[in-house]
Amino acid sequence: MDVQEGLLPVQSVKAVVSAEEWQTRVDLAACYRLISAYGMSDLIYNHISARIPGQGEHYLINPYGMLYDEITVSSLVKIDVEGHTLLQPDHGYNVNVAGFYLHAPIHKTRPDVQCIIHTHTRAGTAVSGLKEGLLPLSQTAMRFYGRVAYHDFEGPAISGDECDRVVKDLGPHDILFLRNHGLLACGRSIAQAFNAMYWLENACRIQVDLLGCNRPLYHPTPQAIGNTVTCFAGTEITLANEAQTNPVLNEEARTEKGGYGELEWAALLRKLDRMDPSYRN
Repeated sequence: MDVQEGLLPVQSVKAVVSAEEWQTRVDLAACYRLISAYGMSDLIYNHISARIPGQGEHYLINPYGMLYDEITVSSLVKIDVEGHTLLQPDHGYNVNVAGFYLHAPIHKTRPDVQCIIHTHTRAGTAVSGLKEGLLPLSQTAMRFYGRVAYHDFEGPAISGDECDRVVKDLGPHDILFLRNHGLLACGRSIAQAFNAMYWLENACRIQVDLLGCNRPLYHPTPQAIGNTVTCFAGTEITLANEAQTNPVLNEEARTEKGGYGELEWAALLRKLDRMDPSYRN
Protein backbone atom coordinates (compact mmCIF):
# COMPACT_ATOMS: atom_id res chain seq x y z
CA MET A 1 0.00 0.00 0.00
CA ASP A 2 1.34 3.41 -0.95
CA VAL A 3 1.45 5.85 1.95
CA GLN A 4 1.60 9.56 1.29
CA GLU A 5 4.78 11.15 2.57
CA GLY A 6 4.24 12.50 6.07
CA LEU A 7 1.34 10.21 6.98
CA LEU A 8 1.67 7.65 9.74
CA PRO A 9 1.82 4.18 8.13
CA VAL A 10 -1.10 2.01 9.24
CA GLN A 11 -1.83 -1.58 8.25
CA SER A 12 -5.02 -1.90 6.21
CA VAL A 13 -7.99 -3.41 8.06
CA LYS A 14 -10.02 -4.11 4.93
CA ALA A 15 -9.52 -7.86 5.15
CA VAL A 16 -10.93 -8.08 8.68
CA VAL A 17 -14.03 -5.85 8.45
CA SER A 18 -17.35 -6.20 6.66
CA ALA A 19 -18.18 -4.34 3.46
CA GLU A 20 -20.63 -2.18 5.43
CA GLU A 21 -17.99 -1.28 7.98
CA TRP A 22 -15.44 -0.49 5.29
CA GLN A 23 -17.85 1.91 3.57
CA THR A 24 -18.63 3.55 6.90
CA ARG A 25 -14.91 3.96 7.45
CA VAL A 26 -14.48 5.57 4.02
CA ASP A 27 -17.25 8.08 4.69
CA LEU A 28 -16.09 8.82 8.24
CA ALA A 29 -12.45 9.31 7.21
CA ALA A 30 -13.71 11.65 4.49
CA CYS A 31 -15.75 13.55 7.06
CA TYR A 32 -12.66 14.14 9.20
CA ARG A 33 -10.74 15.44 6.20
CA LEU A 34 -13.66 17.71 5.21
CA ILE A 35 -14.02 19.15 8.70
CA SER A 36 -10.32 20.00 8.52
CA ALA A 37 -10.54 21.38 4.98
CA TYR A 38 -13.38 23.71 5.92
CA GLY A 39 -11.63 25.07 9.00
CA MET A 40 -13.57 23.29 11.74
CA SER A 41 -10.89 21.11 13.35
CA ASP A 42 -9.03 21.72 16.62
CA LEU A 43 -5.62 20.02 16.40
CA ILE A 44 -6.02 16.45 17.75
CA TYR A 45 -9.06 17.34 19.84
CA ASN A 46 -12.78 16.91 19.20
CA HIS A 47 -14.31 13.82 17.69
CA ILE A 48 -16.64 12.49 15.03
CA SER A 49 -18.21 9.07 15.54
CA ALA A 50 -20.24 6.82 13.28
CA ARG A 51 -22.37 3.82 14.15
CA ILE A 52 -21.57 0.75 12.02
CA PRO A 53 -24.68 -0.56 10.21
CA GLY A 54 -25.70 -4.02 11.33
CA GLN A 55 -23.40 -4.00 14.37
CA GLY A 56 -25.76 -2.63 17.01
CA GLU A 57 -23.89 -0.41 19.44
CA HIS A 58 -20.45 -0.55 17.80
CA TYR A 59 -19.08 2.68 16.42
CA LEU A 60 -15.95 4.17 14.87
CA ILE A 61 -14.04 7.17 16.20
CA ASN A 62 -10.72 8.92 15.68
CA PRO A 63 -7.46 7.90 17.37
CA TYR A 64 -6.48 10.51 19.96
CA GLY A 65 -3.14 11.83 18.77
CA MET A 66 -3.74 12.21 15.03
CA LEU A 67 -4.73 15.41 13.23
CA TYR A 68 -7.95 15.35 11.25
CA ASP A 69 -6.09 15.79 7.97
CA GLU A 70 -4.14 12.56 8.52
CA ILE A 71 -7.11 10.33 9.45
CA THR A 72 -7.51 7.36 7.11
CA VAL A 73 -9.98 4.52 6.71
CA SER A 74 -7.74 2.04 8.53
CA SER A 75 -6.66 4.40 11.34
CA LEU A 76 -10.17 4.66 12.85
CA VAL A 77 -10.72 2.81 16.13
CA LYS A 78 -13.77 0.60 16.67
CA ILE A 79 -15.31 0.66 20.16
CA ASP A 80 -18.68 -0.13 21.71
CA VAL A 81 -21.00 1.96 23.89
CA GLU A 82 -19.57 0.29 27.02
CA GLY A 83 -16.07 1.57 26.24
CA HIS A 84 -14.49 -1.67 24.99
CA THR A 85 -11.97 -1.38 22.17
CA LEU A 86 -13.02 -3.88 19.49
CA LEU A 87 -10.52 -3.12 16.73
CA GLN A 88 -7.30 -1.31 17.54
CA PRO A 89 -5.17 -0.31 14.52
CA ASP A 90 -1.41 -0.60 14.78
CA HIS A 91 -0.69 3.15 15.08
CA GLY A 92 -0.49 3.03 18.89
CA TYR A 93 -3.18 5.65 19.58
CA ASN A 94 -6.42 4.93 21.42
CA VAL A 95 -9.61 6.94 22.02
CA ASN A 96 -9.98 10.25 23.87
CA VAL A 97 -12.08 9.50 26.95
CA ALA A 98 -14.26 12.55 26.22
CA GLY A 99 -15.00 11.03 22.83
CA PHE A 100 -16.42 8.04 24.63
CA TYR A 101 -18.31 9.87 27.38
CA LEU A 102 -19.90 12.36 24.98
CA HIS A 103 -20.75 10.08 22.06
CA ALA A 104 -21.58 6.70 23.60
CA PRO A 105 -24.69 7.80 25.55
CA ILE A 106 -26.14 9.44 22.43
CA HIS A 107 -25.49 6.38 20.28
CA LYS A 108 -27.02 4.24 23.01
CA THR A 109 -30.24 6.24 23.40
CA ARG A 110 -30.71 7.55 19.86
CA PRO A 111 -30.74 4.61 17.42
CA ASP A 112 -31.88 7.03 14.69
CA VAL A 113 -28.48 8.74 14.82
CA GLN A 114 -25.62 7.24 12.81
CA CYS A 115 -23.10 10.08 13.07
CA ILE A 116 -22.21 12.65 15.74
CA ILE A 117 -19.86 15.59 15.11
CA HIS A 118 -18.45 17.74 17.92
CA THR A 119 -16.41 20.91 17.27
CA HIS A 120 -14.69 23.72 19.18
CA THR A 121 -14.62 26.33 16.43
CA ARG A 122 -14.08 29.98 17.23
CA ALA A 123 -17.48 31.08 15.93
CA GLY A 124 -19.37 28.10 17.34
CA THR A 125 -17.87 28.54 20.78
CA ALA A 126 -18.55 32.28 20.64
CA VAL A 127 -22.25 31.76 19.91
CA SER A 128 -22.43 29.02 22.56
CA GLY A 129 -21.36 31.65 25.08
CA LEU A 130 -24.10 34.13 24.16
CA LYS A 131 -27.13 34.07 26.43
CA GLU A 132 -29.49 34.25 23.44
CA GLY A 133 -27.64 31.50 21.58
CA LEU A 134 -28.23 31.13 17.85
CA LEU A 135 -30.35 33.94 16.42
CA PRO A 136 -32.44 33.78 13.20
CA LEU A 137 -30.44 36.55 11.55
CA SER A 138 -29.64 34.67 8.34
CA GLN A 139 -31.34 32.16 6.09
CA THR A 140 -28.63 29.74 7.12
CA ALA A 141 -29.50 30.07 10.81
CA MET A 142 -33.25 29.85 10.15
CA ARG A 143 -32.82 26.27 9.00
CA PHE A 144 -32.26 25.41 12.69
CA TYR A 145 -34.92 27.69 14.18
CA GLY A 146 -36.83 25.86 16.92
CA ARG A 147 -34.69 22.75 16.46
CA VAL A 148 -31.72 23.58 18.67
CA ALA A 149 -31.03 22.42 22.24
CA TYR A 150 -28.63 23.83 24.84
CA HIS A 151 -26.55 22.25 27.60
CA ASP A 152 -25.05 24.41 30.36
CA PHE A 153 -21.29 24.21 30.84
CA GLU A 154 -20.11 21.89 33.63
CA GLY A 155 -16.46 21.53 32.65
CA PRO A 156 -14.71 19.21 30.17
CA ALA A 157 -16.97 16.31 29.18
CA ILE A 158 -15.19 13.51 31.05
CA SER A 159 -18.00 12.59 33.45
CA GLY A 160 -20.51 9.89 32.67
CA ASP A 161 -23.08 11.62 34.86
CA GLU A 162 -22.80 14.88 32.93
CA CYS A 163 -23.04 13.13 29.59
CA ASP A 164 -26.32 11.55 30.67
CA ARG A 165 -27.52 15.12 31.19
CA VAL A 166 -26.22 16.01 27.72
CA VAL A 167 -28.45 13.28 26.27
CA LYS A 168 -31.41 14.58 28.24
CA ASP A 169 -30.83 18.15 27.04
CA LEU A 170 -30.37 17.02 23.44
CA GLY A 171 -33.71 15.20 23.58
CA PRO A 172 -35.16 14.59 20.10
CA HIS A 173 -33.10 17.36 18.50
CA ASP A 174 -30.10 16.95 16.22
CA ILE A 175 -28.29 20.16 17.17
CA LEU A 176 -26.85 20.91 20.61
CA PHE A 177 -24.99 24.00 21.76
CA LEU A 178 -22.64 23.07 24.60
CA ARG A 179 -22.55 26.38 26.46
CA ASN A 180 -19.08 28.01 26.61
CA HIS A 181 -17.74 24.88 24.92
CA GLY A 182 -18.76 24.24 21.31
CA LEU A 183 -21.20 22.57 18.92
CA LEU A 184 -22.63 19.10 18.44
CA ALA A 185 -24.55 17.89 15.39
CA CYS A 186 -26.22 14.51 14.78
CA GLY A 187 -27.30 12.94 11.51
CA ARG A 188 -29.00 9.83 10.21
CA SER A 189 -25.96 9.46 7.96
CA ILE A 190 -22.42 10.81 7.92
CA ALA A 191 -23.33 12.97 4.93
CA GLN A 192 -26.28 14.53 6.74
CA ALA A 193 -24.29 15.15 9.92
CA PHE A 194 -21.55 16.92 7.95
CA ASN A 195 -24.09 19.04 6.10
CA ALA A 196 -25.75 20.06 9.39
CA MET A 197 -22.42 21.00 10.99
CA TYR A 198 -21.27 22.90 7.89
CA TRP A 199 -24.44 25.01 7.86
CA LEU A 200 -24.44 25.42 11.65
CA GLU A 201 -20.85 26.64 11.63
CA ASN A 202 -21.62 29.12 8.86
CA ALA A 203 -24.70 30.34 10.76
CA CYS A 204 -22.46 31.03 13.77
CA ARG A 205 -19.84 32.80 11.66
CA ILE A 206 -22.50 35.01 10.09
CA GLN A 207 -23.96 35.86 13.49
CA VAL A 208 -20.56 36.79 14.93
CA ASP A 209 -19.87 38.96 11.86
CA LEU A 210 -23.24 40.70 12.12
CA LEU A 211 -22.98 41.39 15.84
CA GLY A 212 -19.47 42.73 15.32
CA CYS A 213 -20.61 45.35 12.81
CA ASN A 214 -21.97 47.61 15.57
CA ARG A 215 -24.84 48.66 13.30
CA PRO A 216 -28.61 48.23 13.66
CA LEU A 217 -29.73 44.72 12.76
CA TYR A 218 -32.57 43.82 10.41
CA HIS A 219 -34.73 41.16 12.06
CA PRO A 220 -36.77 38.97 9.69
CA THR A 221 -40.49 38.73 10.36
CA PRO A 222 -41.90 35.66 12.12
CA GLN A 223 -43.67 34.77 8.86
CA ALA A 224 -40.41 34.88 6.92
CA ILE A 225 -38.71 32.72 9.56
CA GLY A 226 -41.59 30.23 9.48
CA ASN A 227 -41.51 30.08 5.68
CA THR A 228 -37.79 29.38 5.77
CA VAL A 229 -38.21 26.62 8.34
CA THR A 230 -40.82 25.01 6.09
CA CYS A 231 -38.63 25.31 2.99
CA PHE A 232 -35.78 23.46 4.74
CA ALA A 233 -38.06 20.79 6.23
CA GLY A 234 -37.22 18.24 3.58
CA THR A 235 -34.42 17.29 1.29
CA GLU A 236 -32.71 18.64 -1.83
CA ILE A 237 -35.26 19.70 -4.48
CA THR A 238 -34.71 19.35 -8.23
CA LEU A 239 -37.01 19.90 -11.18
CA ALA A 240 -37.19 16.14 -11.57
CA ASN A 241 -38.31 15.38 -8.00
CA GLU A 242 -40.06 18.60 -6.94
CA ALA A 243 -43.51 17.06 -6.65
CA GLN A 244 -42.22 14.60 -4.05
CA THR A 245 -39.64 16.77 -2.24
CA ASN A 246 -40.86 20.38 -2.16
CA PRO A 247 -42.30 20.87 1.35
CA VAL A 248 -44.16 24.00 0.25
CA LEU A 249 -46.11 22.06 -2.37
CA ASN A 250 -46.26 18.70 -0.60
CA GLU A 251 -46.85 18.54 3.15
CA GLU A 252 -45.78 14.88 3.16
CA ALA A 253 -42.27 16.04 2.26
CA ARG A 254 -41.97 17.94 5.54
CA THR A 255 -39.93 16.43 8.34
CA GLU A 256 -38.29 17.94 11.41
CA LYS A 257 -35.25 15.79 10.77
CA GLY A 258 -34.54 16.99 7.25
CA GLY A 259 -32.47 15.18 4.68
CA TYR A 260 -29.93 17.63 3.34
CA GLY A 261 -26.42 16.36 2.72
CA GLU A 262 -26.82 13.27 0.56
CA LEU A 263 -26.86 15.06 -2.80
CA GLU A 264 -23.51 16.81 -2.39
CA TRP A 265 -21.69 13.95 -0.64
CA ALA A 266 -20.40 12.31 -3.82
CA ALA A 267 -19.13 15.69 -5.04
CA LEU A 268 -17.34 16.27 -1.72
CA LEU A 269 -15.64 12.87 -2.03
CA ARG A 270 -14.55 13.79 -5.55
CA LYS A 271 -13.14 17.03 -4.14
CA LEU A 272 -11.16 15.08 -1.54
CA ASP A 273 -9.93 12.64 -4.17
CA ARG A 274 -8.56 15.57 -6.16
CA MET A 275 -6.97 17.14 -3.08
CA ASP A 276 -5.56 14.07 -1.35
CA PRO A 277 -7.00 10.55 -1.79
CA SER A 278 -4.87 9.13 1.05
CA TYR A 279 -7.95 9.13 3.35
CA ARG A 280 -9.08 5.98 1.51
CA ASN A 281 -6.09 3.92 2.77
